Amino acid sequence: MIDIENLDELIGMALREDIGDGDHSTLACIPPDATNSAKMVAKQDGILCGAEVGERVFHLVDNSLKVCLLKHDGDAICKGDVLMTVDGHSGSILTAERTALNYMQRLSGIATETHRMVSMLEGLDTKLLDTRKTTPNMRLLEKYAVHCGGGTNHRIGLYDMVMLKDNHIDFAGGIEKAIDRTRNYLEAKHKNLRIEIEVRNLDELQRVLDHGGVDRIMLDNFDTGTLREAVCRIDHRYETEASGGITEQTLRAYAETGVDFISVGALTHHIKSLDISLVKK
Repeated sequence: MIDIENLDELIGMALREDIGDGDHSTLACIPPDATNSAKMVAKQDGILCGAEVGERVFHLVDNSLKVCLLKHDGDAICKGDVLMTVDGHSGSILTAERTALNYMQRLSGIATETHRMVSMLEGLDTKLLDTRKTTPNMRLLEKYAVHCGGGTNHRIGLYDMVMLKDNHIDFAGGIEKAIDRTRNYLEAKHKNLRIEIEVRNLDELQRVLDHGGVDRIMLDNFDTGTLREAVCRIDHRYETEASGGITEQTLRAYAETGVDFISVGALTHHIKSLDISLVKK
């Protein structure tokens, strides 16, 4: 997961956005010395993620709050399960409540959906990948949620892998030029980065196979029949990834072509949060 310093910075921004110049609802009706106990309760079945983030939210609002985690990230949870308890100043609990829930609900939704889709690949070797289609400033947490759900993280950003997509190829003047310039650049910069290239049809695939110089080939928007042929042509010389328009209805059929990876942007950009609430104990 994201390191604690960066996590605190991220949570701090979220709290400032929410609290502004004060939680006036709480300040208006809760005595400053009041104490209470609350519990976080799951209202749906799913996979928990973000419990430690929620704990950190409460502690950043008030480090005297006592937070006890009863369930942990990656745990399967059922409706009615108590996920954590919080004891201490009533005002602090109320001020932290929504930010903690926002993180936990969103991340648990991602983990739950990822787990559901990974289960559709049971018995096959294909791995489910996330993408860079993430919420700005939330990428590391959202990719962590994919991991908690049993998915596999693709590259984190633009810096840890080379991905030559259609626009890179078109702007560079073609597949061969894009590959050669990339390899020359990496050699000159002394960078050991893996190279993935996107192809849009079998003709482009053949050009990559003839030229070489990559580690993985992304087969973009292929139907299952064409994908099966492409995987056969590649014949394990390079890693293979299917992408583009793959839904839960078609996921299994795409995996059965023998492709190594399937990337699904919807894992992080089209997710319904898991229903979790905080109530008085």
